[in-house]
Amino acid sequence: MTANGINAYRKTDVGTADQKRLIMMCYEGAIANMNRAKELFLAREFEEKAKALNKARDIITVMMCSLDFEKGGQVAVGLDALYNYMLRRMTEGDINKDMTVFDEIIGILDDLRTTWDEALYGETRRRNAELKEISNHAQGNAGAVNISGA
Repeated sequence: MTANGINAYRKTDVGTADQKRLIMMCYEGAIANMNRAKELFLAREFEEKAKALNKARDIITVMMCSLDFEKGGQVAVGLDALYNYMLRRMTEGDINKDMTVFDEIIGILDDLRTTWDEALYGETRRRNAELKEISNHAQGNAGAVNISGA
């Protein structure tokens, strides 16, 4: 697939995703760009590292600007503080060439992604697992039914 094809696919994916999926895409994108920035730093490709780091910053800034303090209450306030902390630490880590800071931010983002994933999809996964178990159990018992009357 060409770069233009990949970009068109990404735009379509983002344009058609529901809010839940967009949240997950933001976390995944920020994590991927932080990992990429770290790899590029280690490869001494500083210009590309800066681009990846800026993409991660942009994603976190979008998430921060998307917070609904009225509906989100204390959760939104906490996320806002955490996003600000990550943005500040990104700058510090970059200036000080401290990749442990990048690891810290990746860890925070991954924890947030996992938490959101559970909050958004956990109940659905549990219900699907229960339905699958019931279905498997029913299929297993179907062969044990004696229909001969004997």
